[in-house]
Amino acid sequence: MYDRATRHQALSLVDAGMSLNQVSHRTGISRAAIRAWTVRVEPLPGVSAECPVSDGRLTPEVPPSTYSYLLGLYLGDGCISHVGKGVHSMRIACADAWPGLIDSCAEALSGVMPTSKVGRTQCKGCTSVGSYSKHWPCLFPQHGPGPKHTRSIELTTWQQELVDTHPWPLLRGLIHSDGARVTNWTTRRLAAGVRRYDYPRYFFSNKSADIRRLYTATLDSLGVEWKQANALNVSVARRASVALMDEHIGAKY
Repeated sequence: MYDRATRHQALSLVDAGMSLNQVSHRTGISRAAIRAWTVRVEPLPGVSAECPVSDGRLTPEVPPSTYSYLLGLYLGDGCISHVGKGVHSMRIACADAWPGLIDSCAEALSGVMPTSKVGRTQCKGCTSVGSYSKHWPCLFPQHGPGPKHTRSIELTTWQQELVDTHPWPLLRGLIHSDGARVTNWTTRRLAAGVRRYDYPRYFFSNKSADIRRLYTATLDSLGVEWKQANALNVSVARRASVALMDEHIGAKY
């Protein structure tokens, strides 16, 4: 958790006319945290001790669309590890080729767990974005020993209800972690000769059959047409479906 001095220093920069993005780059604090401080700078009493999952559902303090996006990132490239005394580390590996993704991941972690500081660790070819809390396993009960593709991955009732209400952030998180928007091409022989056609498509690849089923079931619920390109890859190439994906997801940046 950031101390009062840090919070007030960040807000003083906002008051001086700097944008949230500028303050974030200068201080290393996520824009989501700074934005929350503009509403309430003092932490709620005892908030750090409260579990964000209560009575089998997410508490109102956690933004559901932000959680849905973070769920997609976690299922793709996330890992939860016990570090001692009941505290767990949530880490998500983000490719350095997409700095916007790294910022979005940090904002999502801060938005879901605002009482925990978000850190970034440089690794080979990627940045590990992480946060510590006792409640990460409560938020993501899919946590368990071993790689995700070696064990069953199923959403709880409250998670499925949330995804049903906020499906696009989940898909965006899955694409940002294990997917991509690419441009393919093909040729067609016409009377005037061979003509090349370029067309965009979305790919999603994951070793876990359960995670792939979650992805395709969510596509089905939104009317997005898809095909199984091979054993691990799901493709969206129909023009109307790609346009729908572009409207809500778009290319990584």
